[in-house]
Amino acid sequence: MDNTFRWGIIGPGKIAQQFAQDIARLDNARISAVASRSAERAEAFARQYGAPHAYGSYEELLGCPELDAVYIATPHSHHYTYTMMCLNAGVPVLCEKAFALNSQQAQEMVDTARQKGVFLMEALWTRFLPTTLKILELIQSDAIGRVQSVKADFGFKAPFDPQSRLFNADLAGGALLDIGLYPVFLAYLMLGRPDQLHAAARIGSTGVDEEIGMLLQYEDGNGQTARMAHLHATLRAHTKTEAFLYGEKGTIHWHTRWHEPSNFSVIGEDGRPHNHYFEWQGNGYSYEAQEVMRCIAAGKTESDIWPLDRSLGLMQILDRVRAEIGLQYPGEQ
Repeated sequence: MDNTFRWGIIGPGKIAQQFAQDIARLDNARISAVASRSAERAEAFARQYGAPHAYGSYEELLGCPELDAVYIATPHSHHYTYTMMCLNAGVPVLCEKAFALNSQQAQEMVDTARQKGVFLMEALWTRFLPTTLKILELIQSDAIGRVQSVKADFGFKAPFDPQSRLFNADLAGGALLDIGLYPVFLAYLMLGRPDQLHAAARIGSTGVDEEIGMLLQYEDGNGQTARMAHLHATLRAHTKTEAFLYGEKGTIHWHTRWHEPSNFSVIGEDGRPHNHYFEWQGNGYSYEAQEVMRCIAAGKTESDIWPLDRSLGLMQILDRVRAEIGLQYPGEQ
């Protein structure tokens, strides 16, 4: 009996290419089907990755006879629509981040998955990387003491194209949902939900946030600020893309491109860095894929590592950020 896990892909763009490359590295998984709004594009992707099924519409994918889960890799604006389509058909879903446009959509997705007993997980791949797991282990072992503050940035200079997914408001473009999500995720992972949140943004000519800065405050029992997170994201400049976790007894420094690092440093009270190195092949998406496969094999409908309530909590913080900067996407109520 063939126990190979069969993946379907909705939206064969750049990130789907990287995901498919990582699935090809796994012995127990393959790309079985791909769907695009262009039959030619779907067929080209299927040929490249040896998928036996290619469809010229997303709806047709649901009729695929060989399908264990679907990876949704469309722009943010369509995550809700195609996740709901799959869930209502009883098909397990790994949905690319950001999970949805807003927490209302995310709540509907989660409610539907739970009501129907269908697996659903946000593809927040950084959460599943060996570096993240090791850092959480170090924090839990009191390596740097209680985390007092988080500092994280993510920035690159994107070529301006008003129709691209990064700058097109109809596709929910902008820095926040594409890359600003990573610093917010880190603060949420380490410190939880903030008591107060402040944000400022540079809104570009297409009506999306091209740069955003955020300050998250966490209060003690007396209503005083006890911990903080300083976060920044931009599509208009290359930044070092580093992260720091400042604890009572030391610091963890995630080096450049911290959301996909191969090393980080733990700096103790002596000021000396103790470096941790990791070797992992591919693009880093195999870890989230393996989590989906493990969960479904175990009969679970959500991940213990990144459960649906965590995706909802993250989306609620992103909603608060957008409320601060006055940003709505077309079609939102």
